[in-house]
Amino acid sequence: MPKWYQGLVVTLAIVMMILGAAIFGFMQLAKMRPPAQTKPPAETAPLVEVLELNAGSVAFEISSQGTVAPVTETTLSAEVAGTVVELSSAFEAGGTFRAGQMLMRIDPTNYEVAVARAQATLSQRQVEYDGAKKLREQGYRAEAELLSAKAALESARADLVRAERDLQRTRVVVPYDGLVRSRAAELGDYVAPGSQLGSVFATDRFEVRLPIPDTDLAFVDLPRSGASGDRVRPSVVLRGRYRGDDAEWPAEIVRTEGVVDERTRMVFAVASIADPYRMTDEAEVPLPAGTFVDAAIEGVTLDSVVKIPRTLIRGNDQVVFVDDESQLRLRNLEFIRSDAEYAYVSADQIQETRVVTTVLEAPLNGLLVRVRDDVASPDEVVSTSEEGAPGSGIAATGQ
Repeated sequence: MPKWYQGLVVTLAIVMMILGAAIFGFMQLAKMRPPAQTKPPAETAPLVEVLELNAGSVAFEISSQGTVAPVTETTLSAEVAGTVVELSSAFEAGGTFRAGQMLMRIDPTNYEVAVARAQATLSQRQVEYDGAKKLREQGYRAEAELLSAKAALESARADLVRAERDLQRTRVVVPYDGLVRSRAAELGDYVAPGSQLGSVFATDRFEVRLPIPDTDLAFVDLPRSGASGDRVRPSVVLRGRYRGDDAEWPAEIVRTEGVVDERTRMVFAVASIADPYRMTDEAEVPLPAGTFVDAAIEGVTLDSVVKIPRTLIRGNDQVVFVDDESQLRLRNLEFIRSDAEYAYVSADQIQETRVVTTVLEAPLNGLLVRVRDDVASPDEVVSTSEEGAPGSGIAATGQ
């Protein structure tokens, strides 16, 4: 056997011995290694926050808006012809006046003369009638002559009444306390009967027409249209701006207009505001005519109602609940009403009382979850949402 071959065999034998010794040593070390410790699988159930729902009584409030307007507004027109010879200092835009106060005077000269003439004619006709009556009693006059004298007397009296009335009409007065909106005649102007002199309105009471959707009529007790003696008058709080500041004014619903607007399908309720310019209490904020206001109308109170923050509503009517076994339950609810913050549902529709407030991308019915110990209230959820906390991306339910 060649020597090179014997050297190769010896080398291979040495290599095999080394490999065998390495494998034997590795196996011995493996036996000495402590057994691996197994860990339970990590908790995969999502952690959620919830709020507890409670049924109770809810006093509803109906929102509306409108523009304040006077109840009584008058366009002044001349009833007699003549030249304007006197103007009251109150008869200018923004001026205030009292009932019966003269605002304007038309030249009364011709009308004073007409009164004097009518008085003289009446005196003459009275003398003629008295004479005819005396002669008739003595048998010297016919009955027809007495009746003619009486007719002339009555005609003279009518002429005097008309002349005195025309003289009174030279003084432009209004039978209520009010404010001047505009003036259309100046001192020295000649006016004819029917000429516009200005516009004024009463300041004792204003009104505002408030549109109410048909869907809200069930939640407010309005006066019935045409019902005499109806004492139902819900209170109203009007909110607006006065001189750059927020202000509120109390009012009450006094009537409804009794028709539905054909375009908007709204019913109009009329709110009345007493003493809007606060003439009796200057410390209060006045409410000028033409002010645009938001109105909060006192509604009815319903029992056994649950309110749910609108930010927790998925789609139009779905709410995610957690049952007693910590599983998600997706419920489609029928809301009786909703506003800017809450949706309201009758308590008999609620099967679970805990609502999930955590945002879940794809909640599944029956999904096991872990519930945090902290339980929020509906008002806390609404407050957090208003402060800009992450919402659920949920579309709000319309009213």
